[in-house]
Amino acid sequence: MKVGVLSGGGDAPGINAVIRAVVRKGILSYGDEMIGIQDGWRGLVENKFIPLNLKTISGLLPRGGSILGTSRTNPFKRQGGPQKVLEITKLNAIDAVVVIGGDDTLGVANKMTELGLNCVGVPKTIDNDLGLTDYTFGFQTAVHIACEAIDRLHTTAEAHHRVMILEVMGRYTGWIALEAGIAGGADVVLIPEKPFDLKEVCKFIDQRVKRGKMFSLVVVAEGAKPKGSEKIVYGTGSDEFGHPRLGGVGYYIGKEIEKCTGIETRVVVLGHLQRGGSPIAYDRVLATRYGIAAIDLVHKGQYGKMVALKGNKIVSVLLKDVIGKRKTVDLELYEIAKVFSG
Repeated sequence: MKVGVLSGGGDAPGINAVIRAVVRKGILSYGDEMIGIQDGWRGLVENKFIPLNLKTISGLLPRGGSILGTSRTNPFKRQGGPQKVLEITKLNAIDAVVVIGGDDTLGVANKMTELGLNCVGVPKTIDNDLGLTDYTFGFQTAVHIACEAIDRLHTTAEAHHRVMILEVMGRYTGWIALEAGIAGGADVVLIPEKPFDLKEVCKFIDQRVKRGKMFSLVVVAEGAKPKGSEKIVYGTGSDEFGHPRLGGVGYYIGKEIEKCTGIETRVVVLGHLQRGGSPIAYDRVLATRYGIAAIDLVHKGQYGKMVALKGNKIVSVLLKDVIGKRKTVDLELYEIAKVFSG
């Protein structure tokens, strides 16, 4: 078989580990010809490919980013896009495509499967909000980076008697903020699932001051919003999937906290530091397991499916059952975080 591989959407630590696993098993176990599709779905619209073989995947396991490149291209937003994908796939004699991506990228895979393209999905989103899988690769690396940042901010906040705010990724869900906040001992964790009341946040900080704690650490997901307000957007415009560019909630909260409490407040936005660099061991292993399972699904002819983690087992689920089923945070876990507030 000739199997294509693409990665779409935002990058996440572990994409290259998935590519490595798919290619290695495809070649050594099945005798496949492997081809890399460049820049996500754009590569199948613009006919952009690179060869994938044992030499090109050498050294990929610890490498961040994606050797294939990535984009937020949506063929269904382009004139004749889906037809071009089918034509170029046929022109290059590609029998199946392993699609590494989140809800948007896999949503395209689901639609293209319905049009006759043989697709198998691998779940990738730094936010860990994809349905029907316990974890997506790259998430644990993002949490690790955020937790390390909290540890470092803790010492400077304590020394200067400041409120330190850490803004992390999390457009619709607060998984990174919540797990990093618990692991790092944050005093306040703000997530998209629970619109916040700034008066309550200031109350928590004041309670700490009364107990002699002259500093506080606040972790906020970029998609968190005040009660009765819209999400805070950075700049204008949106991508081909209609997503606005979020950011700035940390600065908004910082300004209000300083005004309310009189305590000097500083803001740190982690941004793309959470996605960059080498994946931690957990994500390297998970990404490898996903890649192996994906190429196995291809050879079982189980198209229109996504590999997923359930407990400690890799399973397969239907793409149509995944798309649009956002996985929000475990509120029991959120209650644990609230125990340490104030």
